[in-house]
Amino acid sequence: IHEYGRKGTATEEEMQRCIDSLADAVSVIESNVAPVRRMLSFLEDNFDPMKAEPEFSLKLSSSSFSPSRGVSAFSSYNSMNRFGFGGGGDSSGPTLSHNHPTQYTFVRQSLKLWCKVQENMHRLWVCADDDLLSTTHGYSLWNTGQGLNRVQTCPRVAKVMHTLLGETRTESSAAWVGLSVVHLGDRDVPNALIFIDKYTQIPRFLQPIVSFIDSIPKLCEDQHVADYIEDEFGGERRLKMLVLSDYFKHGFDGSGDDGGSCIDGRLTSSWNWTSRVAKKRYYNILMMSGFQGFDGDFK
Repeated sequence: IHEYGRKGTATEEEMQRCIDSLADAVSVIESNVAPVRRMLSFLEDNFDPMKAEPEFSLKLSSSSFSPSRGVSAFSSYNSMNRFGFGGGGDSSGPTLSHNHPTQYTFVRQSLKLWCKVQENMHRLWVCADDDLLSTTHGYSLWNTGQGLNRVQTCPRVAKVMHTLLGETRTESSAAWVGLSVVHLGDRDVPNALIFIDKYTQIPRFLQPIVSFIDSIPKLCEDQHVADYIEDEFGGERRLKMLVLSDYFKHGFDGSGDDGGSCIDGRLTSSWNWTSRVAKKRYYNILMMSGFQGFDGDFK
């Protein structure tokens, strides 16, 4: 508005378009940040950061390493911590080994970072365009394990991401848990477009969880559903805690093909969790709430 208005040549229609565009941008950001903030509030309101509720502990044990074979699971707070390494082994199951307080901090820090990423998504989009269209940083075609991909460095996106990560670490009251590596321009995240695509998925898989948790009281207004929830799960609160503890544990357990405790791996673990939700004990009641998947309603 300042740029166009000071020239004295902007029409009322052009100024209105600028204002509407800004309003749209704010609306998109708020709608994408909202489910991340809501999940953060679920974590802080329902879980003690130091003392676990036995049935809903966030403690993680790696299923990929057996002490009998002479190898132990890595923890983000063990002797490997100077490398920030927090996992390893078979990608199909948990690869992190965290006690309850460590996992609570790990999840909280991850959600805080995701909030910042969503708040700065338009900025990241602009940087991604500049990186993809760069005439100084070319690309190579690599077989990344997921087909032939355009691998290209992303200096502008990387700069913003490291700034957001630095802010998150500074604001955290606890020591950083896990890796601080941001994969960009490599086999895990080949280019800026794939980076943007991955992080725009966050509100898409968090919103259905938020919607389900918020719908539980409404579901229980039907006495038959209330009886089912009581018999199967032990009541509304226990159902809510079952879903939340499951996501906060196994949505951040290092699983997935490129999972782990790195910045990108946290997102991969959550993706991996969504692919397994049909096997969860609470899947039937999830469907009763109107859940149709993590990709929206395509009716």
